[in-house]
Order: sequence, then C-alpha cells, then structure tokens
Amino acid sequence: MRSTMTAATQTLRNGVDTAALAQTIGAVKDNPDLAKVTFAVDSQWLTGCHQRAHTGRLRQNGVEVPSGHAGYVLDSDEPVALLGSDRAASPGEYVLQALAGCYAVSFATHAAKRGIELDSLRLELEVDFDLQGFLEVDDTVRPGAQEIRVVVHATSSNADDAQLRHLTDVVQRRSPIRDTLASPVRVVTTLAG
Repeated sequence: MRSTMTAATQTLRNGVDTAALAQTIGAVKDNPDLAKVTFAVDSQWLTGCHQRAHTGRLRQNGVEVPSGHAGYVLDSDEPVALLGSDRAASPGEYVLQALAGCYAVSFATHAAKRGIELDSLRLELEVDFDLQGFLEVDDTVRPGAQEIRVVVHATSSNADDAQLRHLTDVVQRRSPIRDTLASPVRVVTTLAG
C-alpha cells in the first residue's frame, strides 16, 4: 500500500509522512479491502500469572505483509498484591498502553492530516477494576474494567485550544483501540484439540 519515498519528496509532520498518508487514504478509497488488517499474537503461559507472547505477522486483506513487525516479545504478570510475581507489566497496564499507543498514532496522524504541528503530547491513563467478578465472589460485578480515564496534555505552535479540543474529539471517534474497548466486540474462544 505504501511506496518508498525519496527524502526530497517526503514531508514529515509529527513524524508522519504526509505524502504516504495521502497515498494510503487514496489507495483505501480505491480498494476498501486494503483497510482490512489482522494482527496476531502467540501466547504461552509460564507460571502463576506470568505469560509470554510473541507478535505474529501482519495480514492485510488476508495477505501476509512483509515487515520487521513480527517477533516482538511481550511478557505480562500481575503485581504481588494481585497474586503475581511482578515480573512484567500487568494485562490491565497493557490495555492502557494499547489505548495510549493508539491515541498517540491517532493524534499524530490526524493532526498531520489537518496541518497541525504537535509540539508535545502526553497522556495520563487510569483503569478501574472490581475484582469481585474475576474472583467469582459476586456474579453481579462484571470482571472487566469499570472505567478508563484519559487526560490529554497536548501543545501546538500553530493550533489553538479549540483546534486541540476538536482534534481530541476526532481521536476519540477514530481510535480503533478506543472503539474496541468502548463498543461490544465479538470474542471467539475455542479449545484446540
């Protein structure tokens, strides 16, 4: 979908190649199937609350995309207070990191698309859980998050507060991870064998 650009034709805004962004948008308008991507992770339980996942290949419209993307190792564990050994970030922290990462991508991309130069972007995120549902103490309490809060600290030399508020609204509406967290998503779990 993206072609190699020479330094002379490349225009970066917020670290985003705006020419490649325009080319990508055009390619997806011409062939909407290019927008269909699949990410994969293979996870192995190690002990207790500790697990290790390896990222898999990215597929676009069912076709594997060659990239250096595959092969990242992601460990997770729980804090000692939550029965873990505190060897890695918790799954709840990974949820926040996924949202923060997607927000950062969304801010940089949508700001670049609108000609907004971001001078700085910092996100503060918190998530609340009531573990009674997970621990089967109270079946009326959902095991998932009760609320996620995000505070955005953004500055720009060429956008005023109203434009940054509008950009924040756009990011909330267009962030794939926020949409995944905020809207029902079908999760299919099967036991292999």
